[in-house]
Amino acid sequence: MLLNLEWFRTFKTIYETGSLTSTAQMLYISQPGVSLHLSNLESYVGYRLFDRMARKMVPTERAKVLYNFIIDGVSRLEEAESHFHKSTDTDRATISIGMCMETFQFTLEQYISSLPFNVSIRFGEYQAMEEGLDNGSLDLIITPRQGQQTGMEYTAFSRERIVLVSGGQQDSKVFGQLIKKGEYDEAEKWLKQQRWYSTAADMEHLRKFWHNNFDKHPDFRPNYIVPNKCSIVRCLSNEKGFAVIPDFLCRTELKEKKLRLIWEGKNIMENTLYFGKRKKTMFAREITLIESFFKRQSMV
Repeated sequence: MLLNLEWFRTFKTIYETGSLTSTAQMLYISQPGVSLHLSNLESYVGYRLFDRMARKMVPTERAKVLYNFIIDGVSRLEEAESHFHKSTDTDRATISIGMCMETFQFTLEQYISSLPFNVSIRFGEYQAMEEGLDNGSLDLIITPRQGQQTGMEYTAFSRERIVLVSGGQQDSKVFGQLIKKGEYDEAEKWLKQQRWYSTAADMEHLRKFWHNNFDKHPDFRPNYIVPNKCSIVRCLSNEKGFAVIPDFLCRTELKEKKLRLIWEGKNIMENTLYFGKRKKTMFAREITLIESFFKRQSMV
């Protein structure tokens, strides 16, 4: 069997996302194709690379060794592919941007078709984005972390507040009265009896909000697990239930009363968002245009 370098790209993506479905979406191939790449690579190297759990692909110890061995090489190949791929218009630059999916859907998605240059969007963990900026595979990242890498600059441009919202049909008078009286234990018990929405991959906001305001871990399972936070906004609009999400994602729905702002918390949670980029870049004009779209939506 001949080694196919695409197997390594597929392996790297599975390792970073922990999901065959997410890998298929990111690489624009079918899920059976992802499974075939992984099966072929496992046959080639002669050992299992992942333990298949119910909701996550967990790398084996040998997979960790393989990942560390190939990551630099695969990243460099992806960088070469991004910068040297021939397009129908050879004068068009290609800008690679890293951000979370919700930020893309809310801010940049509506402008993509009007851009006078090519754009490659990458979703992933913030640490991986910083590494992509370091190794040249990304030109711009949108992140709540202010990195300290040499030769990079991070510029604050917006602030998001993590808030408790409900659907427009939800009656939350009891909760409001309990909070007003300072009866936080009773308020927490009441909330835990309600319908909750969250995402499969990220419950960090819910956990932090709960800990900051009730000094406890949220020991309940949300009723509805949806793909991302934008899905939460759509599913919860004009319905009943609760979610903890960044306020910038639902400004329109709150204004139209499809959602209700229930509580900002006794300890307000805010994140500053940064543009991360190299101090010296050949894509300064293109990056400035991208940044302008985000600033239009900024709350600062």
